[in-house]
Amino acid sequence: MSAEAVAEPQPGAPGWLKGASGPLFVITILLGSFLLFLVQPMIARMALPRLGGAPAVWNSAMLIYQALLLGGYAYAHWLGRVPVRQQAMIHLGVLAVAALWLPIGLMAMQMPADAEPAVWVPWLLAASIGPLFFAISAQAPLLQRWFASASGGRDPYALYAASNVGSFGGLIAYPLLVEPGMALHAQSWLWTGGYALVFIAVAACALLLPRKAADEPHVHATSAAPSRRRVAHWIALAFVPSGLMLATSSFLTTDIVAVPMLWVLPLGLYLLSFTIAFAARRGVAVTLTRFAPITILLFGGLMIAGHNANPELNALMALALLFMVAVALHTHMYDLRPEPDRLTGFYLAMSVGGALGGVFAALVAPLVFDWTYEYPILILAAGLLVPQEWLLPFFRRLWGEPGQGRRVRTLVIALVVALIVWFGVSQGSDILGQKQAGIIYLTLAAIGLFTVGMRVPFMIVLAGSLFLFGGFRSIAMSWQGDLRTRSYFGVYTITDLADQKRLAHGTTLHGVQLEGTPERLKLPTTYYVPGSGVGQAMQALPPLYGPNARVGVVGLGTGTLACYAKPGQSWRFYEIDPAVVSLARGAFRFLEQCLPDAKVVLGDARVRLVEEPAQSLDLLVLDAFSSDAVPMHLMTLEAFAAYDRVLAKDGLLLVHISNRFLSLEPVVERAAALGGWSAAQLTYYPPLIEELNEAATSDWIALSRSPEKLKQLTARAQGWRPVEGRPGFTPWTDDYATILPVLRSLNKDLP
Repeated sequence: MSAEAVAEPQPGAPGWLKGASGPLFVITILLGSFLLFLVQPMIARMALPRLGGAPAVWNSAMLIYQALLLGGYAYAHWLGRVPVRQQAMIHLGVLAVAALWLPIGLMAMQMPADAEPAVWVPWLLAASIGPLFFAISAQAPLLQRWFASASGGRDPYALYAASNVGSFGGLIAYPLLVEPGMALHAQSWLWTGGYALVFIAVAACALLLPRKAADEPHVHATSAAPSRRRVAHWIALAFVPSGLMLATSSFLTTDIVAVPMLWVLPLGLYLLSFTIAFAARRGVAVTLTRFAPITILLFGGLMIAGHNANPELNALMALALLFMVAVALHTHMYDLRPEPDRLTGFYLAMSVGGALGGVFAALVAPLVFDWTYEYPILILAAGLLVPQEWLLPFFRRLWGEPGQGRRVRTLVIALVVALIVWFGVSQGSDILGQKQAGIIYLTLAAIGLFTVGMRVPFMIVLAGSLFLFGGFRSIAMSWQGDLRTRSYFGVYTITDLADQKRLAHGTTLHGVQLEGTPERLKLPTTYYVPGSGVGQAMQALPPLYGPNARVGVVGLGTGTLACYAKPGQSWRFYEIDPAVVSLARGAFRFLEQCLPDAKVVLGDARVRLVEEPAQSLDLLVLDAFSSDAVPMHLMTLEAFAAYDRVLAKDGLLLVHISNRFLSLEPVVERAAALGGWSAAQLTYYPPLIEELNEAATSDWIALSRSPEKLKQLTARAQGWRPVEGRPGFTPWTDDYATILPVLRSLNKDLP
């Protein structure tokens, strides 16, 4: 922050605080924003074992967070009606009342079985953390207003850059430092200590405020009120980066690569964009804004193409696109800011836009679209809103003065782009990878660079590029109606080939059914072939548990495992996503061919298993993965205790740990050792003949309370081995869990 943003306190301030105005306000805002970004992941970790991971739960949670944030900004705006000294007294009173909810955490009550999550979850979160979240969320706009008063009217907007530095710090600190280093109860007390520091810092800031109303001419709104159009412009400029941040996260994990913790990067860049856009020194913000249209033009079409041959490069381009758009639009918003006496209204409009962008991308889009269409829509909106300047004076001269000449040039560009798009589409629904693709891309890019500075021609080129390099293909798939399904868990794509049908969740394959004879239709494939760990357990059911074995499967997928079912056995599947149930019963035929009356229990498996009678299963298969991410709350010691309760005393638990990014063997080994389970592991490498029938390498761990029963299973085939632990590995519990020690990229020695 520049020296201009740090002002001396008013003469009425105590002598020991003179000169401390700027740094004190910066520290207070930093700390408040840091705590605000620790709350959500901390509460999510606390709530997951109790509420489960169903969409209704997390959609409700997101709505209550947005409502509390808006409420905090509205409260800060409302306080502007009274003198700042009274504001300080009121706010300190709000902070003191909210402190009654410390230490932070969820109220000790379970969700009733017949409760409606859309009602019960918001009530629980609001009752548990609502006052604390509300009070802290008001810090940034409120303290900026106070700073304007304490400094004699200095521009306070640069302090918002400090606010987002604090938010970014909280975002990075939680997964990298707080979660790996502390259990949840310790995290709660850490947050409580931070809250006490915030209270003290706010009280110190209050001492710097003018003692008399006559000394605060910069607090009461005397400047002209912004027009409705200006407020709507602020909302739109906040809407697009917020929505694009969430859309980028969805797009990366859906069409590029499903990497754990990848969501941190888009959110982190989004927060850093505020730091640049609101900084006192304007050089970086102005430069990035100038080149933002070029980034949108060059990267937009390539991203929509969804070409994942180089996922790392594509991810970098998507992140660069998000960052440039966010900086440009937030910089434009800063340039349109009101006088400091209208500051809280400005931030209220910004928070409304951010909330609407989040609701659109996270709640509305998965219901309305069958693909991540919100991504190209928001790229188009960014192109429409981003400030544009001529790249070179030469381009300005070519376009000439406004009038008929410009309209003719715009029409010519529209016709040229239409011809290029027609040619590209005529070559097939996917021109990428063909020889002419590079030429077409470079041609559109050159035309687009020529149009930067002219909004309508630029949008014509951008829309043509998005449509040609992916939009047309996606629309064509949507028209077919049954190839793609979307839910709050992601996009499921069906590929129907001549001899097989495949289901992918994002970029991860989740099931294959062979076509042809009835025998081929019933043949288990991928991770579930007869030689795999689960395949061997299924075949061993009659000798191990008799003809009436009771089987539970967590994770339905395409329903492949149903084809191991035998007459007399009792089966039930646990599936959290209704869209998966529809696919398994409609697009795929495993259930139809092998277990047409299969019982499917909807909801989070851990929550549903608690409702089941004790010792009601002989075999439980844990195969719950979202793309390539593991539901952490299903792998804790408490979760394994829930599986133990529902299993017979000599029952078997099969855990699927195949994963490209995580080595889950230490997690299961610790749970087995501490829970008194016997365990064995099988990594199955299918022979070539099975690979031709879509068999895949798989990793399964079998656990049982009965060493004899486990020995009976492992003696049936070679390859089973003891599960190896890792010295010093901390087991996952509901109170403590982190994926950092099991990330393969961070632990090169992991198998």
